[in-house]
Amino acid sequence: MIDWITRGDFGTAPDDTGGMLLGLLLAFVCGHVVAWVYMACHSGLSYSRSFVNALIVLCLVVCLVMMVMANNLLVALGLMAVFAIVRFRNVLRDTLDTTYILASITVGMSAGTRKFSTAVTGTLIFAGLMLYLHWTSFGARHRYDLILNLHWGRPLGELPDLGGLLERHSRKTALASQRSAQGYEGADLSYRLLMRDSGRVDELMTELKAFPGVSRVTSLKAEDESEV
Repeated sequence: MIDWITRGDFGTAPDDTGGMLLGLLLAFVCGHVVAWVYMACHSGLSYSRSFVNALIVLCLVVCLVMMVMANNLLVALGLMAVFAIVRFRNVLRDTLDTTYILASITVGMSAGTRKFSTAVTGTLIFAGLMLYLHWTSFGARHRYDLILNLHWGRPLGELPDLGGLLERHSRKTALASQRSAQGYEGADLSYRLLMRDSGRVDELMTELKAFPGVSRVTSLKAEDESEV
């Protein structure tokens, strides 16, 4: 049955138990590949274990649906009626999650219709594309490592003193926001930093907490923030 994958598609091959088992196994493996790529490339705060599991299960379910249809129009209409009764509603937090769902559906359709080489090739191309986009940070407009939030309790004219400390630890410093409260001295500041050494974040935080006029210091890695 391995030759079925290497030699090409068998969408017109007659149904048999071996072919169905191979299709389900291939959908299971390819679904895992899609899920692993999602786990490796996902960034932000919207990660969901159930969504990762759904990518694998969805691939298998679609594969079974395509096997049940078997080019039968009446069966296809019956399945549409069943799915119209059972409605699924889920709001995806990340637009890219839709791509992974479509990939699982497409791979499941390929495996269910015995287009085995299409399923394998498509999965590998999809995995390579998503890994490329992740590793190159393609589409990101702002390149930084750390999001730094703090309260500055001294006059704003003395901010260059704080800037000197940040520049010792970062190659690039950008003041993203500055909020001043009426009747209070200082301001709430938010910085974006491109660190010289990403392993020295704790050292920077220690120096900031000991710096005169600085309080309420918090940090967040840039990879943990979803870019809209």
